[in-house]
Formats: sequence, C-alpha cells, structure tokens
Amino acid sequence: MGQALIASVQENPSLNLAGTIDTGDPLDIISSCDAVIDFSHAEATLPALKKCVELGKILVIGTTGHSNEIRALISEASKKIPIVFSPNYSVGVNTLFWLTRKAVEILGPEYDAEVIEIHHRLKKDSPSGTARGLAEVIAEVRQLNYDTDIRHGRVGLTGERTSSEIGVHAVRGGDVVGDHTVLLATQGERLELIHRASSRETFAQGALRAALWAKETNGNKAGLYTMQDVLGLQ
Repeated sequence: MGQALIASVQENPSLNLAGTIDTGDPLDIISSCDAVIDFSHAEATLPALKKCVELGKILVIGTTGHSNEIRALISEASKKIPIVFSPNYSVGVNTLFWLTRKAVEILGPEYDAEVIEIHHRLKKDSPSGTARGLAEVIAEVRQLNYDTDIRHGRVGLTGERTSSEIGVHAVRGGDVVGDHTVLLATQGERLELIHRASSRETFAQGALRAALWAKETNGNKAGLYTMQDVLGLQ
C-alpha cells in the first residue's frame, strides 16, 4: 500500500509527497505536511496519532486490526484534529457498505446474514477491517452487539444457526487483493452482494481523496469521519 500511495501522489499534480515515515524522521516529516496517511500496522498507528494531535495535522487511517482501546484513543483524538478512519477506501467497497445497510433494512431479520472475505496469504489480521465493518453495519441495523453476536467460523457440533448471529469467515491464499461477500439468505432465496478488488491503487486513490476532502471540502474541521462522509453516503 505504501508503494501504491507514493505512485498515486506522484501522478497527481495537486499533491506533494512530504516523505515516508518508514525511511525518515517522523517529527520532521509530519511537521512539514498537511495530512498523514497511515497504512501500516495496528501498533504503529498510536505514535502517528500522538504526533498528529501534537502538531494539529489531518490523519487518514487505513490500517486495520486495532484493539478497542486504540479505537477509543482515535475517537478521543478526533475531538482535536480531523481523522478519517475507514476500514476500506475503495469507492466500490463503500458503495457495498451502503447497499448492505439498505438490503438489511429492507429484508429484515428473517434473512440470515453472513460475511465472507478472501485475502492474500500475507495478511496479518483477521477478519479484515472491511469484513468487520460490514458486520458492524448489519449489527447496527439489527440492534445487535458486534462483540457478542458475531460468530467467527464454525467447527464441530455447533447446533442450529441462531436467528441473531452474524457469521464472519476469513479465507487466506495466494495474492488475492481483497474479495468481500455479504450473504443474506432465507427460505427459498438468497441475496449476495459482492465486491472484488484487483488492484491496491483503488485504495490509495480513495485515501488521497479523503485527505483532500478533510483539508479542502471539510475545512480542516476536527471530527471522526469515514469514507462514507467523504463520498456523501451518510
């Protein structure tokens, strides 16, 4: 993702790359930029967050796998700086979030909900941030709790599927950039909403769009935003 972001910045004449934090001094680089884009790993987000708060910079977070404690710190920091925090910056995936919400609202609780995601063999966190985001949308619509009503895979004699559970399943293999499926099934029919990513460029372009939105369209206003806000889908 870092390489995809660098290439996308270099192709956009309205943007300048201040530096890459993995190869330079974080303080110098963050001091000289308008926005920091974080696609790293969960443990690296907190130091970047602290520096952005200290220096009053926009932070766009594409990293996934954060603990609930770090997510709470991100929320608290958004009272001071603009933060765009989204599990996926693809326009297509964010359309999938929107469609999932509408489908779950229309179909109702009689339709069993399952989320299936496939990623490359090197991905470290599971489920993907996007799969979690989709499950959170379903849980919110149905007034369920993500921590207690999500079922991660099934093995053994599990008994019948309950009406309230939301199944989430992670598949790993090869070089798959990212596939996500929302399955809504009832007696006699099922609906599948599918998004497949074939290039990381779409995520990079979306993250840059989010940074520009936070600075120009939203006027550097502090708050916790998602790509749904950037695209006007809220």
